[in-house]
Amino acid sequence: MQNEQNEVSKADLQSVKLNKLPVAGAADTEFSTEEAAEVFKHNPAASETAANASA
Repeated sequence: MQNEQNEVSKADLQSVKLNKLPVAGAADTEFSTEEAAEVFKHNPAASETAANASA
């Protein structure tokens, strides 16, 4: 058959980025209050920037 030459294998199709299943939590942009407090604790300049942004 001539059509067989134009077909893509299952492995080739699954390796394309758009055809992959999403990984749970990979696109999670939420963070906890504890995580935010930890960042401000380790980076005092961040809290100054946040204070200036709200003013």
